[in-house]
Amino acid sequence: MRSVIGYEEKDPEITQHLTSGYPRFVQHPFLKAAALVLLRHAGLEHHQAWPVASRRAALALQQWLEPVVTQVIEHEGLYGVAFPDNTETNGRAKTWLQHCGALASTRATEDFLVRVGDRASLYPEETFVGDAEARVRTYLRQAFAPAADDDLFLANSGMNAIWAAFRAVSAVQAPRGRKVWVQFGWLYLDTIAILQKFTGSPGNYVHHADVFDLDGLRRLFADRGGEIAGVITEVPTNPLLQTPDLAAVHELCRTHGALLVVDPTISSPLAIDVLPHSDVVVNSLTKYTASEGDILFGACVLRPGLPDATSLRALIAGELEPVHSRDLARLAAQIGDTAAVVRQTQISAARVVEFLRGHPRVRSVLWALEPQSKDNYLRLARSPDAIGSMISFTVEGPLAAFYDVLRLPKGPSFGMKTTLICPFIYLAHYDLVNTDAGRAQLARHGLTPDLLRLSVGCEPVDDIIAALSEALG
Repeated sequence: MRSVIGYEEKDPEITQHLTSGYPRFVQHPFLKAAALVLLRHAGLEHHQAWPVASRRAALALQQWLEPVVTQVIEHEGLYGVAFPDNTETNGRAKTWLQHCGALASTRATEDFLVRVGDRASLYPEETFVGDAEARVRTYLRQAFAPAADDDLFLANSGMNAIWAAFRAVSAVQAPRGRKVWVQFGWLYLDTIAILQKFTGSPGNYVHHADVFDLDGLRRLFADRGGEIAGVITEVPTNPLLQTPDLAAVHELCRTHGALLVVDPTISSPLAIDVLPHSDVVVNSLTKYTASEGDILFGACVLRPGLPDATSLRALIAGELEPVHSRDLARLAAQIGDTAAVVRQTQISAARVVEFLRGHPRVRSVLWALEPQSKDNYLRLARSPDAIGSMISFTVEGPLAAFYDVLRLPKGPSFGMKTTLICPFIYLAHYDLVNTDAGRAQLARHGLTPDLLRLSVGCEPVDDIIAALSEALG
């Protein structure tokens, strides 16, 4: 926990040892090296730069950083945005790229470094030989049947899929006088940030916190239905694992002309079928599909028969960043394991839930089949045991006393073959954890700073339970 807090507070004693991390939060060494090459080529050695996924992303980042004077730079097919060395500007650029998922991929920058002679060769790894995109699309057609192929879009990350959906729906709805977005439930931090920062004005962002409060949502639509562009939610939500009555929410949106964007990443679209009760589905293929945990990838899917499909297809395609060929080939090499990973992790997760609920030192356990969510979730589940890999829980006593001795892999992702656990609220919402007002805000939404988020992996489940038992004492 000392290291977690040191990372959040940027303590040099901790960060000096951090050579890499989740790519949207910690700049990969290849991106740092590529930025230096771009700056040298442009004669801007005393500037800073961020490599981005495309020229379009560079121009958008440049606009976001105004009025700071910036330059779009390009060399050997890689784009970046350069600006005078300034901590605040660098932070603003990083945050925008984090929210929108528009960073150049690690493999794209690695290829660039090899092209310019800065690296001798590529890191050896298994990649799919053949039509990688066709293989990935075969999986998507299975996960999102009966969506047509031209309604399945690949994204360079899950966040880029969410960003593209948000931008496309906003563009379709704005001419109709609809600019309000509703955040339905407590969602992932960058999804919240997109709604808070990019809806145009504070009045265009509405947080309907309780996903079980359909009457409250109906009242909101009765008051502002003609203004609402879209509703965005997760099924289940992250990290409370709450599932709304999705069919009822979708019917309400359709009645009032709003579009419903749904993210089923927590359990995987192989576990739950949300497309019939959504207008746009966004999914991080980084989870479960890239089960080795070494690729950022995403997808954006339109519901068959969606009236705005023609406009949305063009808009989404224009907002998505291009996927890099080697990322696609690496994903295609792993994607065949997805069904087995989903099946194994959810079988093991059920066992872990049973263990945690029966342990006297475990204070609370949240999972897909909690009583308030169970019926809503099972209506979407492809089978009664399709519960996903995710469990959130709290323990009695100081968090560090448990977390520091727990012998399980620790990290902020999920949906991997490897079990991962993290103090999620510290990592996602440290700004709320370390103030009384922030803790009060978390409490109002049913969150505690000590919440642990566990993604059960494919290791023998008895080993996972033994590690938890040992740490609980």
